[in-house]
Amino acid sequence: MATETLHQHIESTLGIAGGKPRIAGHRITVENIVIWHELMGTSADEIATEYDLTLADVYAALTYYFDHRTEIDQSIEDRNAFVKTLRQQTFSKLSEKLQEQKQHGED
Repeated sequence: MATETLHQHIESTLGIAGGKPRIAGHRITVENIVIWHELMGTSADEIATEYDLTLADVYAALTYYFDHRTEIDQSIEDRNAFVKTLRQQTFSKLSEKLQEQKQHGED
């Protein structure tokens, strides 16, 4: 019975959100919920209200996360490493401008 309830709220579809588990009928992934709730400290109520979800959706995503914690944490780490690498490889006019200001003693 509990598995059926979870499947009513969480789905994975090839070609949608990279095939990652997500809130059924939405493009909001379990990973998104985890980041907002566990890493940013956003309450389940706030997430539900902000993204027009039910509390059951949010808690189902968190339940899914705790059942698959290792793989989801790895996915978050992989994404963070990708972003870090991309930032190192991508030219930023803003970074250059800030560096120039710093060298010239400007605020």
